[in-house]
Amino acid sequence: MATSVVPVTDHIILKAVEAEEITSSGLIIPDSAKEAPQHGHVVAVGPGKPLESGEVQTFDDLKAGDRVLYQKYTGQEVAVDSEEYIIIRFQDVLAKLED
Repeated sequence: MATSVVPVTDHIILKAVEAEEITSSGLIIPDSAKEAPQHGHVVAVGPGKPLESGEVQTFDDLKAGDRVLYQKYTGQEVAVDSEEYIIIRFQDVLAKLED
């Protein structure tokens, strides 16, 4: 049975985009030299951030399937049912990528 990953509060679940293994000129990049990607596909978005007033700040501008850029050195990498995810906070999203 597959486990679904459901974020809480202002967290976002991402599926990271794999780092390039070959440069545009054809050179193969070893794993030790690859830079971690800073963009990914949104898998799920939490319900929002609770405010002191008791209201919840929602994040309607992001939804599953969107591509986003996020801050470097942020988030928590997790594995669920052999799937790799990154969990970040909404404040760590820098931009939404549109085609």
